[in-house]
Amino acid sequence: MSPDKTEIKEYAGGWITEREGTRIPGFLKLAYVVIIVSVIAYFFMYMNGEVDSPSRGHLVQALNAATEASAALMYGIAALIVVYGVIVVAFALRKND
Repeated sequence: MSPDKTEIKEYAGGWITEREGTRIPGFLKLAYVVIIVSVIAYFFMYMNGEVDSPSRGHLVQALNAATEASAALMYGIAALIVVYGVIVVAFALRKND
């Protein structure tokens, strides 16, 4: 019995390694999708702060009125989150060569 000669792939300058041809489990692929969708939903729900909170909602609304948060900036950040999510999911779902 001789050990198989498998190549080791390195990512992030060697911080992450994997054997060549290793398959990603299905639950992990699903976890990537669920986490990215959750992050995007959380960002949109709290983009302007917790304005519906019964205890501090009025303070958040007053702060938003005083500082005039940029909606364009927030949507730009949301777009970056979406792009990052697409890249991560595409990386996770790619075919192993």
